[in-house]
Amino acid sequence: MKHNKITLALTAALTLGMSASTMAAGFQLAEYSATGLGRAFAGEAAMADNASAQFRNPAMMTYLEGTQISLGAIYVDPNIDVKGNLGSDLVEGSIPTQANDIAHSAVIPNFYLSHRINEQWAVGLALATNYGMETELGGDFLGTVFGNQANIMSVEINPNVAYKINDQFSIGAGVRYVMGEGHFGASIPTNLPPIDPAVDLLKGQDLKYMEGDDNAWGWQLGAAWQINENHRIGANYRSAVDLKLKGEASGIAYTGMQGVATGQKLPGSMALTLPATAELASFHQLTDKFAMHASFNWTDWSSFDKLEASIPSLGSQPDLIKEENWEDNYRIALGATYQYSNKLALRTGVAYDTSAVNDEHRTQTIPETDRLWLSLGAGYQWSENLSFDAGFTYIFAKDASMEESLGTDEVDLISFEGETTGNVWLAGIQANYRF
Repeated sequence: MKHNKITLALTAALTLGMSASTMAAGFQLAEYSATGLGRAFAGEAAMADNASAQFRNPAMMTYLEGTQISLGAIYVDPNIDVKGNLGSDLVEGSIPTQANDIAHSAVIPNFYLSHRINEQWAVGLALATNYGMETELGGDFLGTVFGNQANIMSVEINPNVAYKINDQFSIGAGVRYVMGEGHFGASIPTNLPPIDPAVDLLKGQDLKYMEGDDNAWGWQLGAAWQINENHRIGANYRSAVDLKLKGEASGIAYTGMQGVATGQKLPGSMALTLPATAELASFHQLTDKFAMHASFNWTDWSSFDKLEASIPSLGSQPDLIKEENWEDNYRIALGATYQYSNKLALRTGVAYDTSAVNDEHRTQTIPETDRLWLSLGAGYQWSENLSFDAGFTYIFAKDASMEESLGTDEVDLISFEGETTGNVWLAGIQANYRF
């Protein structure tokens, strides 16, 4: 009986047309090269291993000789679970529900080209990504009304140029052409118990679904200071990129049941900002064989305050999906490189990422939380011109609580209270060739 009452409360919330959360913070990717992966991406803005260095600081191309190509891929396997209880202010008690392995695994490729024109100038091209994610909660999870799927994919084409001012200082800049697409949705759980024919028709139907794509421009600036032969500092800033994902919207809240039955889709768009980032990094050659490096990273997630959909056929007022209230994210990393032999270099690193969202605003589609990185890697010089890199990272995701609700200021018609748990592991390879 309790299960039926909560289901009726859920149905009441839907018919009132309340918004459902479809996205959360933390869809930034650090995985731009297997070289950096092996040291937990510590010191990246001050490192010049190969052509991939330009993606984190274009000024580092002044440290690369000749023409260089670097290409590789990183496999990401997240294991994230969400569990909790569905309840309502209208009834006593709650119903337990759980979704396992909600984040999809992915392969993230990259390609880089750098060319040293002369002693002062260098140019390069990067094809990689800085943002992306995909989550999906199965229909048996009772909280899908708060969001059942979220997907963002982006690719950057990034030409860069660098200039060596003197033996101590270098600068660099680049233009970023970002191609992005995404879809976001919330749905009615498929496992609602039988109540009446009208309610049964809602099972498994999209409450809200929207997909779209867009292209936009951004830029980056970098600088390097060679303090002396053994110590270097690098800094980089990447601008925000404002995407307007143009596409189609569907679901009960937008087209009604009749529109769902006929497959109706409405033209619409959703604004999505890929936030600005900055990095301050250092490199220290302590002995002939041993070096250490460190990074401090900042991401301007506080610029993302809400998620809205614009559907002209439904009126000029945007549909407020959720007030996000994200916070700036910080990352610290410490790494080391040991030159075991002329051919073999060993790498390791540790990093800590702070969450971009607090407990009050965390949502189930991207259950963002603090993360601890532990990394190992190696580089092998196959020949004078050809080298290979490999890296492995295990990420401990901190257990974190979450609460979401639909209703009025006075009454929660339906609510979810639970927690997220999980971990992520990554493995990558990189090949580098110098002409």
